[in-house]
Amino acid sequence: MHILILHGVNLNLFGRRNPKHYGTASLADIVARLDQLAIELGVSTEHFQTNSEAEMITRIHRALDEPVNAVVINAGAWTHYSYALADALDILSIPVVEVHMSNVHAREPFRHESVLARVCVGSICGFGVLSYELGLRAACQLAAEQKPTS
Repeated sequence: MHILILHGVNLNLFGRRNPKHYGTASLADIVARLDQLAIELGVSTEHFQTNSEAEMITRIHRALDEPVNAVVINAGAWTHYSYALADALDILSIPVVEVHMSNVHAREPFRHESVLARVCVGSICGFGVLSYELGLRAACQLAAEQKPTS
């Protein structure tokens, strides 16, 4: 099983950006923890981070032709306004799990809405790095349960 983990805009600055909301773990720390968890779960992962919405959409499109079983995505601020990203994710026929380090519902009102939610199986937020780990576990479980299409 192969899980694609997508990290969106500004997430390359984890560990340096607003530790009150995002903690002190860097993106490299998060990737290391997820890679360790993937070994424990017996799955492979690929991480992709970009600050370019076009590059993110192109990466999602590539997943259509790859052996990807599920996607975990933290789209950062794109979560709240990128209909293009939502449309790209909607093309996929595999489970997509949305994650956020901070509790977006306890923050500014614009963060309470996710335009990605309609194309995601579910969303996990507010648990710091654990949000990613729970998201990976959920994606693996959902992918294992998904029936192959004929």
